[in-house]
Amino acid sequence: MTKFFILFALIPFFVSQISAQTNQKQRLIVLTDIEADPDDSQSLVRLLLYSNQIDIEGLIATTSIHQKTRVAPETIHSILGAYEKVQPNLLKHETDFPAASDLHKIVKQGLPVFGMNGVGKGKDSEGSEWIIKVLEKDDNRPVWISVWGGPNTLAQALWKIKERKSKREAKRLISKLKVYTISDQDDTGIWIRKNFPELFYIVSIGNYWDATWNAINSVIDGANNEVISNDWLAKNIQQGHGPLGAQYPDVAYGMEGDTPAWLMLIQNGLNNETNPNWGSWGGRYELYIPEPLKEPIIPVFIGGAEYEPESRPIWTNADDTFTPRLPNKYGRAIRKDTATYTNNKVTLWRWREDFQNDFAARMDWCTSSFEEANHPPVPALGHPDRITVKSGEIFSLDASGTTDPDGDNLSYWWFQYPEAGSYSKTISFDPYSENLYNLHTIIAPEVEKTETAHFILKVTDKGTPALSRYKRVIVTILPN
Repeated sequence: MTKFFILFALIPFFVSQISAQTNQKQRLIVLTDIEADPDDSQSLVRLLLYSNQIDIEGLIATTSIHQKTRVAPETIHSILGAYEKVQPNLLKHETDFPAASDLHKIVKQGLPVFGMNGVGKGKDSEGSEWIIKVLEKDDNRPVWISVWGGPNTLAQALWKIKERKSKREAKRLISKLKVYTISDQDDTGIWIRKNFPELFYIVSIGNYWDATWNAINSVIDGANNEVISNDWLAKNIQQGHGPLGAQYPDVAYGMEGDTPAWLMLIQNGLNNETNPNWGSWGGRYELYIPEPLKEPIIPVFIGGAEYEPESRPIWTNADDTFTPRLPNKYGRAIRKDTATYTNNKVTLWRWREDFQNDFAARMDWCTSSFEEANHPPVPALGHPDRITVKSGEIFSLDASGTTDPDGDNLSYWWFQYPEAGSYSKTISFDPYSENLYNLHTIIAPEVEKTETAHFILKVTDKGTPALSRYKRVIVTILPN
């Protein structure tokens, strides 16, 4: 074995070790009304390509408003069968992709009934029992429940915990749960939030079109819409990428509407699952009690049940203001777009080109050798990711030590993320340094109380497809 071969063989190991030093895998249970819409199958195909970065502990087939009397665990097994054929090749690129046999064991199902008809005495299912079993494991990490359909299987698990456990034990188990549900797709969502006010819960209430997650598949002014086109999906995902890509169905109602419910768990340097207000590939959300909804369409999505306003704060839609950067033909590599966009969908589509390219690269991994494929850069900082400055102080940020496993040339983009910090105004810095490895001449603003400001470093390689990773720097600004 030559030294050259040994080096390339070890690259996936080194990359995974770097990630392991700075990130902790998140535990995940998926509730899916798979077969109600092709998008659940699409989301599952993508999720399996990240199964080495997320500890998937349950794949539970459920019902929803769109599929009231049927569950389809057989479709989950079918997609896992395709994953089994590509898993050995995925391991050439990164470590820890689980064996398909282990994933088959955690496929469960809820009751084939709608909403609250599946909650109460005698309504246990293997799905609801599995949620409780996972929660009871000797593992202090939170358990994320990613809800792609109706959450009644989760509601039954919560009902049983409350009925059968001591108050102390119930509180302990529920405190481990973190829920992200794609809107309310049955009448148990509002019941859960009302009866378990301490439960961490992310949801866009109301109709689907106003939801943050809807930005994943919407044609939007200012966004790169090519990466959600049917031609792009056929070329980069469905065709010529092995059996797993071949399992990715054509779009019917919308591409991957469920994927935002777990995108924040990917280890990319930007995502921070414990702080939804910091922004991530899955969007940005703030904790508040939303105004009561008035649209008459609301009962349609919760099975005709009577609509109830929210009774406590939930993590829900938040707005970002964003000016995209475009490639420059001459001179400085990037330039500002002529338009600025503000709404809740911006919080997600601002990252859409990045996560679609990442998806395409991982799909390449299903059939390509390490040398033939692209892999994400590994950003680094020449200083801590949390620094403290005083009002009026001039400081700088730098990306010293940033590398790329394929030896690709790298592009940099530094920007402030005002909505993520307590200081929401624009902070002055030398605009010509925003695409250098060092952002300099940053002037700490005058503040009357201690504030925080978030700066994001985006590093993008020039491989095919171009891949991006991030570093977040939180600057604490002290008054004089």
